[in-house]
Amino acid sequence: MSAPLLSYADLAAAAVLVVLNAILSLLLNLGVARALLIAAARTVVQLLLVGLVLRTVFALDSPLLVAAVALAMLMAASYEIVSRQERRFAGAWGFGVGASTAMLATLFVTVFALVTLRPDPWFAPAVVIPLVGIVLGSVMNGVSISLNAFNTGVVRERAAIEARLALGADRSTALKPLQRAALRSGMIPIVNQMSAAGIITLPGMMTGQILAGMPPFEAAKYQILVLFLLAGASGSGALVATYVAVRRISDERDRLRLDRLAPA
Repeated sequence: MSAPLLSYADLAAAAVLVVLNAILSLLLNLGVARALLIAAARTVVQLLLVGLVLRTVFALDSPLLVAAVALAMLMAASYEIVSRQERRFAGAWGFGVGASTAMLATLFVTVFALVTLRPDPWFAPAVVIPLVGIVLGSVMNGVSISLNAFNTGVVRERAAIEARLALGADRSTALKPLQRAALRSGMIPIVNQMSAAGIITLPGMMTGQILAGMPPFEAAKYQILVLFLLAGASGSGALVATYVAVRRISDERDRLRLDRLAPA
């Protein structure tokens, strides 16, 4: 049996929980009531608008529209990657590093998923757009966390890095400990997600498919596939991003170039 359709009254009833949290924030002087209510309002507006847009895209079934939606999602994710960094690269590099790595990782994993799933047609909006969205979200987290960890680490450990360079280490060797630490940080969210799946939480995709009427065992197989795709996307995105960051934060003469970071 599939899940019943929700009415606006059902959504309003659920919104009472958000209002209660806002009241609790006011009573305890937590200072998050306004932000919580704004976030809830944005959730309603954004998701309903997305639902209307996707309904049109699904109906028209055009590869150009699918590509346009995917590009818009990529631009939004790239902006989020930049905004989450305490120390970003100056100029176009600040946006370009995150955007390019997110695009490459998302494109690679999405194409791999489409080859595996073989939808008909290959650009089926109901398959491609959700795949791009879930993969891009994982890539965004991996890349933003890795870049932030790397750049802030370089600033914090400047003296140690320059000492290694002065002793004859090349830039790859001098920056490798920070690159490894940044990669580990970027991979932690997906590792935690996979470790908790099925024991602590039922992942969102599996839950949605079960509510839509799919047999639980089949939904579990889809969720396993998606988690493996997310792991590949997050890891490859973080790896490419930190590799580019190593090359950008130093030059061909093995000098540390903190001047290439935007002011704090």
